[in-house]
Amino acid sequence: MSELEDLFDNNRAWAESMQRMEPTFFQDLSKGQSPAYLWIGCADSRVPASQVIGLQPGEVFVHRNVANLVVHTDLNLLSVLQYAVDVLQVRHVLVVGHYGCGGVRAAYGNADNGLIDNWLRHIKEVQYRHRAQLETIVDKEQRLATLCELNVQSQVANVCHTSIVQHAWRRDQRLSVHGWIYNLQDGLLKDLGCTVESAAGVADAFRVVN
Repeated sequence: MSELEDLFDNNRAWAESMQRMEPTFFQDLSKGQSPAYLWIGCADSRVPASQVIGLQPGEVFVHRNVANLVVHTDLNLLSVLQYAVDVLQVRHVLVVGHYGCGGVRAAYGNADNGLIDNWLRHIKEVQYRHRAQLETIVDKEQRLATLCELNVQSQVANVCHTSIVQHAWRRDQRLSVHGWIYNLQDGLLKDLGCTVESAAGVADAFRVVN
């Protein structure tokens, strides 16, 4: 029980420090949120969204799952995305993976991992689509790092394929979708250069039309 008590102690210390720095912080925060960013990231405990990009509570809307996947049948993610885009009017969707992702490593192998293999299959599809590129990489760890990057890029495309994002673009809402990756070894983010800012960046087969 002492471990949980420590958490409450930490919470009180944090709340008191925030109030010292900004006396009306919590009062202002309780009135509503208007974040500019939606972070879609991995559930890995080593990649805390707000802390990584130096933002305070109320500044980034967050959805996390194993291996930062964007699956079109995932009503949890789609609900978060719709609320962020339609209600909060975020201007940036950040799909953020990380090197050394356990989900990517598990998907790359052929071991029986139980229930989670149904989720990891989405990463296997990325691996299969890019198998020719991956097979040219001799070092396994570099191959896994590349797969982490390819996974992020694929999930950026999946975000852009949703009717939620395409409807926002159709009504001329300012919205960009970005793909980043985080390095656990130095704490730095890398832009993978796959930003999409309009339906022009979506392949014809995936465009939603009237």
